[in-house]
Amino acid sequence: MTTIQQSLIALFSMLCMGLEADARHLFVQGQLSAEGKPLSGVVVSDGYTCCVTDGNGHYRFEVNDDARFVFVSTPSSYTVACDKATIPQFYQRINRSTPDTTYDFTLLPIKGNANRFAFFAQADAQVTTDKELTRGYTNDVKDMRLLADALCRDGRSVFSIDLGDIVGNAQWLYTGYIQTVAPLSMPIFRAIGNHDMEMPPSRTYEGSTKTFEQYFGPVNYSFNRGKAHFIILDDCFCTGRDYQYIGYIPEQTFRWLEQDLSHVAKGSLVFVAMHIPCSPTDKLVFNQSDMEYVSNAAALWEVLKGYNVHFLSGHTHWNQNLHYGDSLMEHNTAAVCGIWWKADMCLDGTPRGCGVYEVDGNQLFWWYHSFGHLRDYQLRIYRPGTSKDHPNDIIANVWNYDDQWKVEWLENGKLMGRMTQFTGYDSEAAAICADKKKVEYDWIAPAQTTHLFRATPKNAGARITVRATDRFGRVYEVGLQ
Repeated sequence: MTTIQQSLIALFSMLCMGLEADARHLFVQGQLSAEGKPLSGVVVSDGYTCCVTDGNGHYRFEVNDDARFVFVSTPSSYTVACDKATIPQFYQRINRSTPDTTYDFTLLPIKGNANRFAFFAQADAQVTTDKELTRGYTNDVKDMRLLADALCRDGRSVFSIDLGDIVGNAQWLYTGYIQTVAPLSMPIFRAIGNHDMEMPPSRTYEGSTKTFEQYFGPVNYSFNRGKAHFIILDDCFCTGRDYQYIGYIPEQTFRWLEQDLSHVAKGSLVFVAMHIPCSPTDKLVFNQSDMEYVSNAAALWEVLKGYNVHFLSGHTHWNQNLHYGDSLMEHNTAAVCGIWWKADMCLDGTPRGCGVYEVDGNQLFWWYHSFGHLRDYQLRIYRPGTSKDHPNDIIANVWNYDDQWKVEWLENGKLMGRMTQFTGYDSEAAAICADKKKVEYDWIAPAQTTHLFRATPKNAGARITVRATDRFGRVYEVGLQ
């Protein structure tokens, strides 16, 4: 064999190796349509790369080796069908054994005005037994369905966002949970919580979402409704050591998020839903050291600059609204399970319930719905002598308070001015947590909160009224005779 022949054989072998390598590259493709017509300009992603459908509704791109799903960021006037009544079908699992699989999506037009909608933000159902599903959460679902019906009558489409900890380390309850929430009959977009991760712990973060994904699809994704953009993030980072986690956003999530946001106009209303909150205070802290908050939240805020952002989070089992800046707020939502299904309130005295958000174009209005109560139930007051630290004062717990609220008090019908805000414990929540027979778990303790207010009556027998005015001008009054 001549030298030239050997060189040609070597070159041919290299070309074959290159072709074989190219063959291993997996491309996904498909078409998006609605009512038989193609949809152009729609973002499709695998969680690593984002692309946009062409004029015929087609897309094609190379997927990442680690990608498990291809999904659609549904455009503002469309939604998708739901499996089992509440699991939105915006995603398909990638079939690597059949590379020529086509991933088509059929979207559904939203009935009515797509710019006028409402959604629930619920967190920490954290069911651990069938009993908690059937005797606890079932009634809450009926409550939310009635509320949804009222919002629909007001001309709004309605969906829900679950902020994680659907179960409490009891993934075998996912099937029962899905059956329990089915009567809601609406899309529920779910974020993964630390108690939804693999148990026993996965050896790495990358494997910690396996079971959750089998039921609910990808853990990082987005969708649009009206003029708003919604982002669901996994910020629960499994360390693989015992049952340890930290609040953390990996680099790959940031890279996907930057691509996703490149298709969203600056100044848009953006909701970011995730389980672990950004910060315990309204101070922007870089590299938060507490594992119960997102350690690199400052980097997340940086990526979201230029948008009108509302974070939606859970995890803490209390309610807190933090105003980080003119266009950056966080709504840390109280737990559906309250004090782990041992009481109908949370660690800060907030009743079990969910956040309700009503959107009209770029306008946003929100309030807190307490299960089993009317809309005006927004505060609770305690008589003098209830608080050990302030025995002479009336105490008001205004659980959905933020810095734009005004809390005042009246004595015998006369306005006495604003009440004094303070940090402390809700007395009823503290009493419940102190009863270890009731709460069962030794580690349960009340949480201090800043949404407490106090005032000292001049006349011990006077008729007292607390008046709370929220940032939208709605007034709530509770009297103490």
